[in-house]
Amino acid sequence: METIEIRGESIKLGQLLKLHGVAEHGAMAKDMIADGEVTVNGEVETRRGATIRPGDRIEALGEAFEVGAEQD
Repeated sequence: METIEIRGESIKLGQLLKLHGVAEHGAMAKDMIADGEVTVNGEVETRRGATIRPGDRIEALGEAFEVGAEQD
């Protein structure tokens, strides 16, 4: 499973989808989330601003990845 590393302690779900590349832009991320196409740790997440932290697992559009903390 792919790991996406983030800076800091957390990132918003919409930003993470753009960072990963599964969403080309914010509107696409918003629509995917609103349509129930994104799961966080196995649960459907419908809040674009949901806080995602290292260790969380995301699934969207058939892709699954884990969030990790960027190492200094």
